[in-house]
Amino acid sequence: MAENSILFSLAPYHVLSYGTLLGTQVFHTFINSVASFKVLERPQFAILQRAVFPVYFGIQTAVPAVLALTYPGSRGLLADLGTPSSLAGVFHASNRWGVLVPLGIMSATGLVNLAYLLPETNKVTALRRQQEKKDGKASYDKAPHSKEMVALNKKFGQLHGISSLLNLVTLVATVVYGVKLSSRLD
Repeated sequence: MAENSILFSLAPYHVLSYGTLLGTQVFHTFINSVASFKVLERPQFAILQRAVFPVYFGIQTAVPAVLALTYPGSRGLLADLGTPSSLAGVFHASNRWGVLVPLGIMSATGLVNLAYLLPETNKVTALRRQQEKKDGKASYDKAPHSKEMVALNKKFGQLHGISSLLNLVTLVATVVYGVKLSSRLD
């Protein structure tokens, strides 16, 4: 292979990483979760989500770092007119809003979901299962519910809502970054 092969540059690894992140987010958010919720019983859906979410939020947290490390610089006619590759390019003043901010948002929102909201939601889910045994009724059954279950359902709804909102923020930041990335194509 020639020394100047595209395989020796950061570009293909960057684009493949970006495509993996965007595809994973779109598929999980709009296809997998919706279809799974429709066809699985609630307990099985919950088991599936508990298995998928750590991986999903891990991808949302880690892939932006991979994108930063593989950021392909640009070449100007003169050496100092281009943008450096990797972290130096991400932190370059010209890339602050179109590259650094979206990548930071993606990673931060993924990390909040992974490190805080997911464990908190799992705790509330476990407490709901315990309360279901005490009440003899599932958390998602029609009302009336015990005061404890009402409080747990409210807490779960809040955590789930915040997590869903952060997931959408991550997706929007990913698309914003994709638009910036595509602006570099001729």
